[in-house]
Amino acid sequence: MRLKADLTLLFVAVIWGSAFVAQRVAGQLGSVYLFNGVRYILAGLVVLPFVRRNSISSRPREQYKWMFVAGFLLFVAAAFQQAGMLYTTAGNAGFITSLYVVFVPFVVLLGWKEKPHRLSIMAVILAGAGAYLLSTGGQFEVQRGDVLELVGALFWAMHVVMLGKFASQFEPLSFSAGQLLVGGFLNLLLGFFVEQPVFTWSLAGAAVYTAVMSLGLCYTLQVWAQRHTPPSDAALILSLESVFAVLAGWVLLGERLGGVQIAGCVLIFGAVAVSQFKEWSLQGTMDTDRLVEGR
Repeated sequence: MRLKADLTLLFVAVIWGSAFVAQRVAGQLGSVYLFNGVRYILAGLVVLPFVRRNSISSRPREQYKWMFVAGFLLFVAAAFQQAGMLYTTAGNAGFITSLYVVFVPFVVLLGWKEKPHRLSIMAVILAGAGAYLLSTGGQFEVQRGDVLELVGALFWAMHVVMLGKFASQFEPLSFSAGQLLVGGFLNLLLGFFVEQPVFTWSLAGAAVYTAVMSLGLCYTLQVWAQRHTPPSDAALILSLESVFAVLAGWVLLGERLGGVQIAGCVLIFGAVAVSQFKEWSLQGTMDTDRLVEGR
């Protein structure tokens, strides 16, 4: 079962990586908020049939408050990510977005005064160097799209922390559908004021693919797989989405990376791995303590 779960998470990483290509296609057409609104609402509607009817009426009011907070964070994170797609490549967006794993300990520090592990600090240094090389190619000229992706990664980290701190106490499917619908509605609302509606079949295909596959299907598979895989292992497997984003951009869009940028990708991936190695070391310590207590 563990192997099946790990392979499922690998499949999720492949889909998430390829979704950056679909988002890049939408970005080339200049669609940000309306595109996000359509795909998030569609994703919420995909999940909604699986929510038991009695689970909605029996949910505490507290759940609705945190569903709105989660949806708002999704709205902001997705908006920055999609806006960055106007000015950067799918590969860059994938690798920079993966930095959310590195940001998580520092969000926890600021919000809950929990000090980061020394390996987290090392990971931030590696990630900063990697993001610099990836974005600038070794020359001091930071790309606007990469900065937007970096801000988006910070909000993805805030979303992850919020889910870990609060959402775990609520029914998962109704919470997931709720946050997707809130995020989609906020994107649509803003899009109606600042964007002109655009329709092409490629844009519609990108919206459907990311809604059904990347959001609806993969979030569901992730929930199942993480019941059988430790969180640290799951996070490391899912971080491979950045690698698949580069590969998908290369195969489908003809995007290329120079040697310096590839070195930046390696440093970012190393930062994510170091960040997860911290989780392994802490988990190993906890397991040892349990063994000692058992004696």
